[in-house]
Amino acid sequence: MSNSISFDKVSVHGGHSGSFCDHAVDTLPQVVKAYVDAGYKWVCLTEHMPPASQALLMPEELENGHTPGSLMDRFAQYFEQARQLQQEYANDIEILVGFETEAYTGYQPEVASLIERFQPDMIVGSVHHVQDVLFDADESYYNRARQLCGSLEDMYCEYFDRQLELINRFEPAVVGHFDLIRIYDPDYKSKWEVASIRERALRNLARIKELGLILDLNTRAFKKGAAEPYVSAPWLDYAIAHDIPMALGDDSHGVANVGTFLTESVEVLIAAGGQPTWTKPHVGRHVCS
Repeated sequence: MSNSISFDKVSVHGGHSGSFCDHAVDTLPQVVKAYVDAGYKWVCLTEHMPPASQALLMPEELENGHTPGSLMDRFAQYFEQARQLQQEYANDIEILVGFETEAYTGYQPEVASLIERFQPDMIVGSVHHVQDVLFDADESYYNRARQLCGSLEDMYCEYFDRQLELINRFEPAVVGHFDLIRIYDPDYKSKWEVASIRERALRNLARIKELGLILDLNTRAFKKGAAEPYVSAPWLDYAIAHDIPMALGDDSHGVANVGTFLTESVEVLIAAGGQPTWTKPHVGRHVCS
């Protein structure tokens, strides 16, 4: 990337910490301080919503003896501390306090209840489950979800259908890691040529454009060994051509993740003909219960 090209450091999706997420590390104050020290202009804190039932707990949450009740209590503590940090660092960085959705069976009243109770500044609409299996937990979970769907192509289709449902119901300010479904598929690029998958992805992007939502240019894909961020090339091309708002999301899960792979993601964006001008969520907009 040319040295003449600069960009604001922002994150529309991140701020996970060991304080409130069992697969993250470090405390939330440490993560926020890392954003300040790294020179971020603004950041959205988007901790995962708590699971609705014991069956939906993440593997590490089960190992650590959590229950839905204990995780709800911890989620309330997250909002309390995040709001305190929002005020404490108001002169150093703009912080938006939100959360990241799930989209398993029965998620809609759960998300609505959390919005009503905690009044987030914004939400990230993310899908991590297919057939109620947390497909991004590891490759074995991914393969289990594929088997339940019947084929990998059907799994992709189900993912994008659930994503559209989430978008239509909650109009989340940010659509998280648009094509996360590719995470453990080394041949994912071929799926973008499958008509049923491609049509669904383009349908969802058109709806995102129509509603004025923001695409999460999610850098964490590089941490997983990918050569491009989430929002793969064909969808990135579409977003650029149709002026769909985007913003970097480092999807940080600890201090070490803050600011990682931003340059790589911007390079991909510029190579595709886009510009590193980020859209920040409007506080309270697209937060409907």
